[in-house]
Amino acid sequence: MQSGAPTFGTPEPGLILFACAALARRLGVPFRSGGGLNGSKIPDAQAGYEAANTLQQAAMAGVNFMLHTAGWLEGGLSMSYEKFLMDCDQAAMITKFLSGLNVDDNHLGTAAFNENEPGVHFLGTQHTQDNFKDALYISPLADNNSFEQWLSEGELDMTARAAKQVKSQLEHYEAPPLDSGIAESLTDFIAKRKAEIGDGVL
Repeated sequence: MQSGAPTFGTPEPGLILFACAALARRLGVPFRSGGGLNGSKIPDAQAGYEAANTLQQAAMAGVNFMLHTAGWLEGGLSMSYEKFLMDCDQAAMITKFLSGLNVDDNHLGTAAFNENEPGVHFLGTQHTQDNFKDALYISPLADNNSFEQWLSEGELDMTARAAKQVKSQLEHYEAPPLDSGIAESLTDFIAKRKAEIGDGVL
């Protein structure tokens, strides 16, 4: 109400989202919601927490499809490649969270408890060695190193780290292979539709 501009990632849309999701389940229909929505103009802290709030609320509401999960800025008026990667990181974390808690023997680490005496750490156990690479979600963007290491590596914030990754991904991008017959059919279809539609506004 202050400016007439919509807000995102705030408590009220979250409550509405949960209510609408419950109604959709009661009616037995699929439910679509927004994803990484925010009102920030740049991929800053506001963009991050508003997008995370929306993504997590939608996930916890049990929506069937999240639209605009990644990259959204300024209420949908602009986007950012850096924000896109940040949101993909959030979406991957949410996917890991929604997979739930596994309580089989391997995930509980019962073998490691049997292998170690009380007071001994678990870093060197076979169970740890077998599982450490996949046991926890490892963010491709977050910096969890020491302050000193962060300083020595250039004091990069999340946006700067994402920008480096964007540049690397664009430099190393390889278009996926497409069967030449399919490519030709698509080109013909596009040309045909353009001729049928003309230059008029749809």
